[in-house]
Amino acid sequence: MSTLPDLDRRTFLTAVAVGGGLAVGVLGDALPARAGVPATSSALGAWVRIGADESVTILVGAAEMGQGVFTSLAQLVAEELEVDWARVRSEAAPAAAVYANPLTHAQLTGGSTSVRGYFDALRTAGAAAREMLVAAAAARFGVAPGACVAARGVVTCPSTGASARYGALAADAARRPVPTAPALKPPARWTTIGRSVPRVDLPAKVRGAAVYGIDVRVPGMLHAVVRHSPMVGGTVASVGPRPAGALGVVDCGDAVVVAAATTWEAMQAARGLKVTWTAPPTTSATTSATISAQARSLMTAGPAVVAESAGSATAAIAASTRTVDATYELPYLPHAPMEPPACTASVTAAGCELWAPTQAPGLAAATAAGICGLTPDKVTVHPTMLGGGLGRKFENDFVAHAVKASKALKAPVKVTWPREEDLGHDQYRPMALIRVRAGVTAGRLTGWSHRIVTPSILFQRGWVPDGAVDSQSVDGAVDLPYALPDRLVEQVRHPAAVPVGFWRSVGNSLNCFAVESALDEVALAAGVDPLALRLRLVDDPRAAAVLTAVTSAAGWSRPPAGRGLGLALTRSFGSYVALVAQVAQPAPGTVRVERVWCAADCGRLVNPDTVDAQLTGGILHGLSATLFGRTTFERGVASPRNFDELRVVRMADAPVVSVQLLPSTAAPGGVGEPGVPAVAPAVANAWARLTGVRRRSLPLG
Repeated sequence: MSTLPDLDRRTFLTAVAVGGGLAVGVLGDALPARAGVPATSSALGAWVRIGADESVTILVGAAEMGQGVFTSLAQLVAEELEVDWARVRSEAAPAAAVYANPLTHAQLTGGSTSVRGYFDALRTAGAAAREMLVAAAAARFGVAPGACVAARGVVTCPSTGASARYGALAADAARRPVPTAPALKPPARWTTIGRSVPRVDLPAKVRGAAVYGIDVRVPGMLHAVVRHSPMVGGTVASVGPRPAGALGVVDCGDAVVVAAATTWEAMQAARGLKVTWTAPPTTSATTSATISAQARSLMTAGPAVVAESAGSATAAIAASTRTVDATYELPYLPHAPMEPPACTASVTAAGCELWAPTQAPGLAAATAAGICGLTPDKVTVHPTMLGGGLGRKFENDFVAHAVKASKALKAPVKVTWPREEDLGHDQYRPMALIRVRAGVTAGRLTGWSHRIVTPSILFQRGWVPDGAVDSQSVDGAVDLPYALPDRLVEQVRHPAAVPVGFWRSVGNSLNCFAVESALDEVALAAGVDPLALRLRLVDDPRAAAVLTAVTSAAGWSRPPAGRGLGLALTRSFGSYVALVAQVAQPAPGTVRVERVWCAADCGRLVNPDTVDAQLTGGILHGLSATLFGRTTFERGVASPRNFDELRVVRMADAPVVSVQLLPSTAAPGGVGEPGVPAVAPAVANAWARLTGVRRRSLPLG
């Protein structure tokens, strides 16, 4: 049994009649008026619609950006609802409190929280709807509900042979009392959860019918592009005459939006527009060499905030017979999703409509409401497919530009960011300088000190005060799966003016590189094998299991001739991932990653194929960052600005990736991000074992 949450809290179960059908769902508010239930369908709450053709449509509160949530989250409902998977389709839910993720208490997609957050809530909604449908059928058959069975969208009574399809029962079920504690199926009876069912979003993508933000068309729409100051933080000082081909020019403060009949015409007009910019006072300091030098100064003299402490790391290191003291440096990174930011807005006297590839529909609605002077209920958000998100589309700068343009031009406007604008005005993954000091005595690690100097994502947004720990900065440095009794983790905020944001795996991508590289350096100082050191230190059996599995698969003790094997571990987003990278040196100083083995414990798996794909994709994304990723600044101007300069892993660069998913009965963990953090240290460790040269700065390529 699953007891529903406190009905006085944000999440509760309710039933309402919608179009004569049953509405039941895990709700934090009434069913949104703008949910758009077709006349031929009955709504089983905020989450489910059953059509006259017995099709089942499940609304998904998370953004589909290739990670498969349109399938995985639908599986949770379908499992308990007892429907035929072949009849299931998914739609993006509109922005509404009812669709908030119970884990984050907001309708946003990030932190690898989609399955983790919705796992219980969506199963419970499906189970409640099933029980109401069964009760309606039992009343129709003249039997007790316990005499009926629901399966594949049909309720039957085995003793009488009576049966009724869900579509025919929905209206009656709407009048039934709502179960307060619907019975959930035990895992042994699951037929949909844990199975690699076909992805519901693929047919439309294969046909070219899937609508991404950049594809949106609405009647009377203008096409527009954005043009920013050359330097980050610059603002508009003056705008010249409207260039030929432009139908409108809007000063947005941080940028100008140029509208035309087509996107190409808008791009040409934007290039011809004369704009004078005001440079921010931080321009001269916004240079990579200056930022790096300031980080080194802050490392020794900056005000540190303690993020985690146990025992006395300083005393333990001082008393050790050997000391490892290493500093690791990581650059700013762009998100670079394949689909650049794009948003369509229509501002009228009645309100505002948005069509956007957003990871945070609620925040997009709030942004629009603030610009238009509206209450959020006057803003309708139509989330589209995302051509990649990676944290970039959590931001709402591109939404603001579209809303301002539509408001000024009094027409629907689609604003697209050219690639150069996206890479030149991103919310970048922060740079970091990390110093790890460790004490070694008698072959054992005796003390651990970790200090990170990095810009604070949360402080830049005003979400934490100065002097507070930024959890995003220290993720991957605290709560390690290792027993380190004498340890100290400190954070120093770098004041660089470069805007920073949530990049895939966030702080884990910074700190895992330092932690796992340093552990190999400790192993070398202690004269022990890197695997043996980790197995000695781990205090979590799930961590030990993935270490053992991945090294067994990779043949850890028998590396091929002329090859190096490197090991790294991450415990992040509720999952455990261990990687072994195999590298070669085809030319002096050239890193070639040939193979990557992955062993992962991600808890219970909803769709194993999706988990495999996400881990593989995360590894390749992490490899692009490891080998090539970097954004540099010269007096506030970012580089690179397009893919001719921003190199990513291509087919010729891609290693063979093997993923092993360990069986687990633990709660589901995240899968979108945990594949990323361990890539850089695994490759760096493999290179050090192959060449004897330790590389502590990224990128390595």
